[in-house]
Amino acid sequence: MAPFFFLLLFSQILVCTAVDTINSTTPLSGTKKIVSKGNRFALGFYSPPQGNTTAASSSSNYYIAIWYNTISLQTTVWIANTKVPVSDPTTASLAIGTDGNLVLLDQSKNRQLWSTNVSVASNSTVAIIRDTGSLDLIDASNSSIIYWRSIDHPTNTWLPTGKLGLNKASGVSQRLVPWINNANPSPGLFSLELDPNGTTQYFIQWNNSITYWTSGRWNDNIFSLVPEMTAGYNYNFRFVDDAAESYFIYSMKDDSILSRFVIDVNGQIKQLTWVEASQQWILFWSQPRTQCEVYALCGAYGSCNFNALPFCNCIKGFSQKVQSDWDLQDYSGGCKRNVPLQCQTNSSSSQSQLDKFYTMEKVRLPDNAQSAVAKSLQECQVTCLNTCSCNAYTYNSSGCFVWHGDLINLQEQYNGNGPGTLFLRLAASELQGSKKSKKVIVGAVVGGVAAALIVLAIVLYILFQKCRRDRTLRISKTAGGTLIAFRYSDLHHVTNNFSEKLGGGAFGTVFKGKLPDSTAIAVKRLDGFHQGEKQFRAEVSTIGTIQHVNLVRLLGFCSEGSRRLLVYEFMPKGSLELQLFHGETTALSWAARYQIAIGTARGLNYLHEKCRDCIIHCDVKPENILLDESFVPKVSDFGLAKLLGRDFSRVLTTMRGTRGYLAPEWISGVPITAKADVFSYGMMLFELISGRRNADHEEEGKSFFFPNLASNTLHEGDVKILLDPRLNGDANADELTRACKVACWCIQDDESTRPTTGQIVQILEGFLDVNMPPVPRSLKVLDESPDVINFFSDVSSQNSKTQNSTFSSQTKSTTSDG
Repeated sequence: MAPFFFLLLFSQILVCTAVDTINSTTPLSGTKKIVSKGNRFALGFYSPPQGNTTAASSSSNYYIAIWYNTISLQTTVWIANTKVPVSDPTTASLAIGTDGNLVLLDQSKNRQLWSTNVSVASNSTVAIIRDTGSLDLIDASNSSIIYWRSIDHPTNTWLPTGKLGLNKASGVSQRLVPWINNANPSPGLFSLELDPNGTTQYFIQWNNSITYWTSGRWNDNIFSLVPEMTAGYNYNFRFVDDAAESYFIYSMKDDSILSRFVIDVNGQIKQLTWVEASQQWILFWSQPRTQCEVYALCGAYGSCNFNALPFCNCIKGFSQKVQSDWDLQDYSGGCKRNVPLQCQTNSSSSQSQLDKFYTMEKVRLPDNAQSAVAKSLQECQVTCLNTCSCNAYTYNSSGCFVWHGDLINLQEQYNGNGPGTLFLRLAASELQGSKKSKKVIVGAVVGGVAAALIVLAIVLYILFQKCRRDRTLRISKTAGGTLIAFRYSDLHHVTNNFSEKLGGGAFGTVFKGKLPDSTAIAVKRLDGFHQGEKQFRAEVSTIGTIQHVNLVRLLGFCSEGSRRLLVYEFMPKGSLELQLFHGETTALSWAARYQIAIGTARGLNYLHEKCRDCIIHCDVKPENILLDESFVPKVSDFGLAKLLGRDFSRVLTTMRGTRGYLAPEWISGVPITAKADVFSYGMMLFELISGRRNADHEEEGKSFFFPNLASNTLHEGDVKILLDPRLNGDANADELTRACKVACWCIQDDESTRPTTGQIVQILEGFLDVNMPPVPRSLKVLDESPDVINFFSDVSSQNSKTQNSTFSSQTKSTTSDG
C-alpha cells in the first residue's frame, strides 16, 4: 500500500502544480509545453509544415508559438521569434531572465534570440498562458500587475478581446503582418493597421507604401465600407477613440465558438470559425473580396488571373524566379526573363534580330506608367524600342505610355475599370517565326494522312452508320464520368425527335431520352442561346467537373452551329413542384420534406462556398429541385448562371416570369450576391411547409401572402397551423419551428441579415440554434395593403433600410445517440 499511496500523493502534487506558468525555476525547453487552465491554448516550440516535402528536414526551424490546444488541426495564433528561428529546441529555452523579462535563449550559440523587453519593477515575475490565447508577464506576488501581453503584440492573427490600434502617445501601432509563406513565419510584405495619421479607418498595405483596401471611417456603428458588419452574428464590436489611443476590439457572444481574424500569406484579411463537425476552419468574411485585388500579389512580371489556379502565373517569356517559394504560395519574388533582350546582350551581329512585342489584350495595365510623345501606335512602339529599359508600352485615346523597369500588378482577363492592351517587349526568339517552315512540312504530311483517313472514314460511315451511332451512345453512358460531346443527330434519335416533354422554363425546354442500354436521360434544349461555341464548351467543361450528391449530374452536351443542348441524369420522381402542387394522391411526408430542405441547402452551399468560383444559381424554385427514386433532392440548372456569365440584365429580364422568388436586390438593381439564392430558398422553404404556392392561399374568400402569415405566427404561437393540411399535423415540432425560423431569416429585406447556405445547413441539422427573426419590413407593408399579392411590386420602389435585428446563431451542444 505504501508505494501506491506515494504514487497517489505524488499525482495529486502534480495536479496542484501550475501547468500554465513559466517561472524562474521552470523554463520551457524541448517538447515541453504549458497549457491554459481551460485547456484552450498551448505554448511551446513549434515547427511549421515544410510545404510539399515528404521527409522531415534536418534543417527544420522551430519557433516559440501559441496554438489552439483543443482542435485536431494545429493552428498557431502567435509566434515570438518570427525572424530568428531555433534549430534545436533541446538546446534552447524560454525562461524568466535576470531582469524579470521573458527571454528566449539559444544555449548552443550562447545568445538571446528574443525578449519581452519591458521595464520590470519587481524582482520576481512569471509568465502565464490564458484561455484568451494571450501569454502574460505578471508580477509573481501580485497578479493584477501585468507588464506585457502577447495579445497586445499580434503577429498574423488577431484574437477576440485583443486590440488592434494605435498608441497616440508613443506612436506605436499594433499591426497584423502575414507569414512570408506557408512554411516561414518571417514577416511578409502585406500589413493591416489603423491609419497612422489619426483617422478611424484601417488600411491593408503592400510594402508599407501602397494601400489597396480600406475599411472606411468608423461611423459610431460600423466601418463605412464594411456594411456587412450589421450582420455581426456571433460578434460584439467596439471602437475606442480617445486622447491616449484608438483601437478596435471584438469578442464572441458565445465563448464556446472558436474564431480568429488573420491576414494570410496572399494579402487578404479573413475571419474564420472552427466547425467541429467538419474538422476545419470555415471562412466567414474576407477582404479584398477577390485575390487579384491584392496589390502586387504575383510580384514582378507575374500576372493574376482570378479564373485560374493558382491565381499567379508568369507572363509570356518569363518563368518563376524561385520555384520553391511559389510552391509555398509566396509569389512576391516574381518572375525572371527567359531570354535577354537583344539590346541587353550588346550584340551587333547581323544575324541578331531586334526585339519584338507580344500583344496582351484585356489586362489591368501595370503600375508606374510613364507618358511618352507619340502620335500613333507605330511611333509609340519605336519610342519603346529606342530605350533598352523600356519593357512594354500601350497606346490608347489618352496617348502613348511606356514602362521602364519591372511590370507590377498585372491582371489578365480583367473585367474591371479600364482594361487595356499591353505590348510586352520580348526577345525575337520568344516570338520566332522560324518554326513556320517546319510546321508547313509537318502540316503537309499530316494533311496527306488525313486525306487518306477521310476517304476511309467515308467508306466506314456508309457501311456502319447505325453501328457507329449505337456504339457512340454506349460510350456516352460508360465513359466513367467523362463529359461527352454528343452529336445533335444522336440526341434527336434518343429523344424520339424531342417528343416527350418533361418541362420548360425561361432558358429552354427539357425532353426525356433513352440511351441504347435503356438508361434514361434528360435533354435540355437551350432556346435563344447565342454564346460562341468555344466559350460554351469551355464553360460546360467547367460545370461538368462540379459534382455533389445534391446537384444534378451533367453527363454531356451538344454544340453544333446555333444548337446548344445539355444532357443530364434523369430524375424519376420529377421536380419538387410536381410533388407539391399537382395533386399527388400521397402527399410528401414531413420527414421527406425536411430532408429535401437540408439537401437543397447542401447543394447550394457547395455552389456558393466549395467550388473554385462562387456560382450563384439565380433561379432557386421548386421547379429546379429534382428528386431521385429515394426523394433525394438535386439542384438543377445550376450551371446556367455560369453559362450566362455576368449578363444579369438578361437574367433579370427572363427571371421576372418566376413569380415570388426574386430577392428585392434584383429589383433595386444592386449587385447580386449568393444571398439572392438564400432569399429564393427561403420562399421555397415556405412552400415546402405549406404545400402551396406562397401567393395562392385563401381564407374566408380573401387571398393572403403565406410568408406574412408564417412570420407573424412564428412570433405569436403554434406553428403547426402553418403545416400542409394534407399532413394532418404529422410533423416534428422542433423541426417545423426550425424550418420556419430559417425561412423568415432567409427573406429579410437586407441581404446582410440573411444567413449563408452553410449556416442554414447547420441550423436545420441541429448544430446551430437560431434567434427569433424579425418580421421583414416588406411583409409589414403587405399588412398595410392586404389586397396586394405580388410581393415585389411594392418593395421594388422602396429603399431597403438596414434592420436593427440581425441573424444571430449560437452553438448548441448536441449529443449523439447513434
